[in-house]
Amino acid sequence: MTVAGAARSGIAAAELLARRGAAVTLSDVRPQVDEAAPLRALGVRLELGGHDFTGADLLVLSPGVPPDQPAVRAARARGVAVIGEVELASRWLRGRVIAITGTKGKSTTTALTGLVLETAGFTATVGGNIGSPLSAQVSSSTPDSLHVVEVSSFQLETIDTFHPWIAVMLNLSSDHLDRHPSVAAYEGAKARIFENQDAGDWAVVNADDPGVLRLAERSRAARRAFSRRSGVSEGTLVENGWIVDRRQTRTERLVPLDVIHLLGAHLVDDVMAAATVGAIVGAAPAAITAAVDAFRGLEHAMEVVAEAGGVRFVNDSKATNVASALGAIESFEGGLVPIIGGHFKGGDLGRLREPLAKRARAVVSIGASRPLVREALAGAVDVYDAASIEDAVGAAFELARPDGVVLLAPACASFDMFRDYADRGRRFKEAVARIVRERRS
Repeated sequence: MTVAGAARSGIAAAELLARRGAAVTLSDVRPQVDEAAPLRALGVRLELGGHDFTGADLLVLSPGVPPDQPAVRAARARGVAVIGEVELASRWLRGRVIAITGTKGKSTTTALTGLVLETAGFTATVGGNIGSPLSAQVSSSTPDSLHVVEVSSFQLETIDTFHPWIAVMLNLSSDHLDRHPSVAAYEGAKARIFENQDAGDWAVVNADDPGVLRLAERSRAARRAFSRRSGVSEGTLVENGWIVDRRQTRTERLVPLDVIHLLGAHLVDDVMAAATVGAIVGAAPAAITAAVDAFRGLEHAMEVVAEAGGVRFVNDSKATNVASALGAIESFEGGLVPIIGGHFKGGDLGRLREPLAKRARAVVSIGASRPLVREALAGAVDVYDAASIEDAVGAAFELARPDGVVLLAPACASFDMFRDYADRGRRFKEAVARIVRERRS
């Protein structure tokens, strides 16, 4: 068996297969990997410097390995079964899966859902596209386990039998068009979260998002809607300062809005989704409320970093697409100076024009997409280029003074300048820390 991609998920898949007695080859385009010694100790053969799947009888893809690359297509043509790491792991899980997807908010919702279930006394593990890969959870999986799994379009496009008990779709807009050949292909991958569900399962859907409702029509599961804006006759909604669970015969209060400590109205959607899952599983409202009250969000997701000279700094490095950046921008009334740019994944940057015209003093642009950002925002807001994140933070600080907000909301991936979004967020925070120290000295 061959695993393609020696990043976090691929390594976990190789270890899982090796411990189950398989002869495993781990293939990667890099000439070396840091984890080589422990993998070899398990009997995993490393094939580095390029992919050659000639001897594979099963090919397991890490999320970062495109399934349409020539070596993968050649393997399929020879009759080799090709699946993803999430699909592989799900075949050995003994517990039930709660899968969460969407264009934005997946990580926050997944982490909060796990906390809700743990607070309510359930055995819950959190992972997938964040935290622990699903393959790393197999050994501890029991019939009582609830596996709360963030799943991306990359992971969903390589499933086969993956069967969530509860499938959550938060929202839908264009993303990853640097990988998926079309918007339809991206949406098709997302829709696969419902593919294997049946009448005994649940589809938790955002009733405020027409795209989500359209894709959810494919599900055979019972549907549970949540709605912050439009309201629903049944489901989870906001009423008189509470997130409530409304049924035909009763309405139950789940979470008071004033215990939500997350910055940005769009993150209330994530809380509503997590509360909905909690209600389905059987968590008491008091436990849901306690978890929400204890949750302070994730690093790099609308993270309030510091204040210096009257200017606030907010790190939303996880805003790697236009929809996520839009939600971050709309969380502020004015005085805003966003840092935007990076490796553009597709979508319409023009969607940011009107919100920025109303709220922003200027925009500082970074990375390979700088010309695209400047073109998309021309005439709506002044755009200043910066060669580094340090220069961007310094320029944004001066533009935001004396009372504004510097917001890192790139609307792009990070790979043109950084290892990943987390590296970008850390570099942003380091630059902010320098400004804070300078102001104090």
